Amino acid sequence: MAEVRLEALTKDYGAVRAVDRLNMTIAPGEFFSLLGPSGCGKTSTLRIIAGLEAPSSGRLWFGQQDVTALAPHRRRVGMVFQNYALFPHLTVAGNVAYGLRAHGLSRAEAARKAAAALDRVALAGLERRRVHELSGGQQQRVALARALVLEPAILLLDEPLSNLDAALRLETRAELRRLQAASGATAVYVTHDQEEALAVSDRLAVLKGGRLQQVGTPRQVYLEPANAFVASFLGRANLAPATVLEAGSDGWVARLDHGGAVLRGAAPTDLAAGAPALCCLRPESLAVGPPDGAPLRAVVAEATFLGARYEYRLEVGGVSWLATPPTAAAGPWPPGAAVGLSFDPAAARLLPADPETAA
Repeated sequence: MAEVRLEALTKDYGAVRAVDRLNMTIAPGEFFSLLGPSGCGKTSTLRIIAGLEAPSSGRLWFGQQDVTALAPHRRRVGMVFQNYALFPHLTVAGNVAYGLRAHGLSRAEAARKAAAALDRVALAGLERRRVHELSGGQQQRVALARALVLEPAILLLDEPLSNLDAALRLETRAELRRLQAASGATAVYVTHDQEEALAVSDRLAVLKGGRLQQVGTPRQVYLEPANAFVASFLGRANLAPATVLEAGSDGWVARLDHGGAVLRGAAPTDLAAGAPALCCLRPESLAVGPPDGAPLRAVVAEATFLGARYEYRLEVGGVSWLATPPTAAAGPWPPGAAVGLSFDPAAARLLPADPETAA
């Protein structure tokens, strides 16, 4: 196991800054995900950790060792690439044994270790096959076995499930997590798939434009987003412009700019009274019912039955909102119906006003 520490890590490609002064620490043995849209800097960060790219400035540490300028083959890092990067001219066993042979192991010892690694990823018996004879899921397992057979302290995964179909991704991500835990390696996982990151991560970092937006457990980042970008990127969120009326360590009161409804939240906020803000409510936190006594009045614009839940598009003060109560809730409410929206004050968040991400 190894701790990975980034200190003001920066990467420029000409005039483009791909990674902007990243500071973060990944704990030994942790499964840590880098999440964000295309171009946010997550793959550049991963390649710097691997030693495939040199940072423009900043430092990279593995435990107490400064590895900023250390060659890739000396870092005890295993990497699984998005396209797997398997050798088509080698057999399955040859692909897995390749790194072992490069490290000086005998042919017999490399073959023994490769066979054990293939058994761990449920590919025993396929040692003599060529890469083109394998399914996408099997190729992904060969790439993972090739990385794990080197017993890396750090396992780097660059969107390794993106080439698999949806059903196989669900199956493989659970197996990937199990194999990482069994190996004891510290894993750094790059993905743009929000659900995937929530499912596999001990903690995750959300990036935008090369800058760190928030780090936390999946539950923390989803339920307590730091800003409008995190709230809207990780799942779906209603983000309503508001003005803070009262704020403190025990909660807040804010008036929506559209419609004038006054909402109360139980979470602490750093925003001061009078400040512009965004009231954040996840669609699943909203209950749809009769309008009397509800803190929010709305009109149903569209109602869709989705099996386990309803999906309502609603008009609240002239602004479109989304609510997804379970099908066991009262309803369905037809288009045009006047309804009330209620929520647990602990589920509401008050975020800094951010016109760019609010739009």
